[in-house]
This record gives sequence, structure tokens and C-alpha cells, in this order.
Amino acid sequence: MTETIAAAEGSRPPVVPVDAPIFVAGHRGLVGSALVRRLTEAGYTNLLTADRDELDLRLQAAVTEWFEAHRPAYVYLAAGTVGGVLANSTRPAEFLYDNMMIHATVVEASRAVGVSKLLYLGSSCIYPRDAAQPIEESALLTGPLEPTNEGYALAKIAGIKLCQFYRDQFGCNFISAMPTNLYGPNDNFDLDSSHVIPALMRKFHAAAERGESEVEIWGSGQVSREFLHVDDLADACLFLMDQYEESSHINVGTGTDLTIADLAGMIRDIVHPGASLRFDTTKPDGIPRKLLDVSRLHRLGWKHTIDLRAGLESTHRWFRDNVDDLRGYEAAR
Repeated sequence: MTETIAAAEGSRPPVVPVDAPIFVAGHRGLVGSALVRRLTEAGYTNLLTADRDELDLRLQAAVTEWFEAHRPAYVYLAAGTVGGVLANSTRPAEFLYDNMMIHATVVEASRAVGVSKLLYLGSSCIYPRDAAQPIEESALLTGPLEPTNEGYALAKIAGIKLCQFYRDQFGCNFISAMPTNLYGPNDNFDLDSSHVIPALMRKFHAAAERGESEVEIWGSGQVSREFLHVDDLADACLFLMDQYEESSHINVGTGTDLTIADLAGMIRDIVHPGASLRFDTTKPDGIPRKLLDVSRLHRLGWKHTIDLRAGLESTHRWFRDNVDDLRGYEAAR
């Protein structure tokens, strides 16, 4: 593949007008809420959002009607059904169906009303289970996927290809970014469907409240993962909306990883110092290692700024401030 990414020197100024109508699909989720925060901080004044009871993104007619009524010029497609290993492995049909439908309806409606630019957000689970590390963008579709999240990964791959095909066939300016594992405020802390950081944070918090000295960790703890604070991702998304014009997707991450055991120890030290860790090796580990190659994004001129320890500390503060509301939400499920 020919490399056409521009060097950081001489980067263009922002091209999205501050008063342009911008639709953030999935604005109440982890990523969508971070995008709304970052766009607001950057001075954008015409943000469009739609709650689930107002707009079911799985229904093409409803989505097209909403787009025609609101006429967004730019779209951040961050909506989707998401979850951790347990949710992905027990609800694969739901993850595949919901996400394929959401991506398809928003992309088609964006074409129909002439959206100037769309940024589609995928996931690092699109890459083969045994891809060479760190994972380059070219690894896509070069091997079998991780079985525990295959449904979600297939939907995300379909979303990437959909954006590429709409570029090829209709000339749409649709781009895709593939973030690594994310965490931060507004994450899902429900133990039945959460990712590893909120799950561990909740477990250690509950153990501290109950006076328990041991916390169970799923898996061996020896697999490695990369983590990016969601506010860093939101900043990268605004950067890419202004600076990136390629058909191929681009990785977004930190370029560094650590073992789940080290991550659990770091969260333990923040939330429940002195607790011991017990690893349940009967539970699945998932992919042995998942680290993205982010050299293309670095050459464009963007790098993350939030240190993992600092990000975990701020996320825990947010969790403590909102834990009563989160409990109420889970009780109502």
C-alpha cells in the first residue's frame, strides 16, 4: 500500500466550521459523551444528538427521516452495542445484528443527505487473533478472529468496508478509525457486560466496601492489553476529522501495553490497597496480546497525552462520585 499520510509539519488548520451541524451518534455512551465534551471545549456550537427513545438507529426509515429533518454536515459514528468478554461470548447474534444495522443506517442516511464527512469508529478486535504485534492496519482480514468476540468484530469489519465502498461507489468522504481498548468517565460498570478496567474497578471498590481482602480476576492475568483514555480518543477524532482523508482505516492508541496482572495491581493500589489477587484460570483470557501499531497516526502529528495511572485515578474519582446512580441503573435492568 502506498503511504500518502502527510507529515506533521505544515498540517492544515481545522476545516470543520464551529457552527456546522455535527451529529454525534451514541452521545450517551463512553465514546460519544467524550466526543460531546471535546467538541464543546473546542467551541463547536451546533451539536446534534438523539436519544434511543427518539431514534432507533437500527431502523433505516427512521434514521433517514431524522437526517432529512436535521441535515447534519458532519457525523461521528460512535453508536453501537458493546460489552466485554462475557457479553460478547454469550450474545454474539445481538452484537452482530445491532452493530451491522446501526452502521448501515447511519452511513446510508449520511450519503442520502450529502454529509460532508463521516468518521466511523471501529475496534481493535477487527484484527486476527494471531496477528503480528504491534498490529498494523494491513493485518485486517489476514487470519481468523478471536472467537470470544467474533460477532462484534465482523460487524466492525463490515462498517470499515461499508465506508470504503461508499467512497468508491458514491464519492463519499467517509473515514474510519480503529481505537484500542478504552476507559474513562461514563464507562459501563455493570459486571455482566463491562470491559476489563471498569469490571476490575468495580470489583475492588466492592471488596473494599465489604472489608474483603481478596479479589477474583478472570483469566491467568498474563495476557497483555493496550489502554487509551476516552478523552484522548475524542481529541484524536477531532484531529482526524480535520486532518485525515484516506480510504484505509487508521489505528488510534498509545503504542504501549501491560499485562492484566499489572493492570489489576495498578487498580488495586488506587482503589483497595493491600488486597490480594486471585486469578481464575477457568475463565477465558481472550487474545494473548493486542497492541496497535500507531506509527501512521504519530506521523500525522497526534499522540496521546493521558498517562494510564493518572487516567485510572481520574476514572475512579468519577466512579466514586457516580456509583450510587450506577447501582440504581443496574437494579433497574
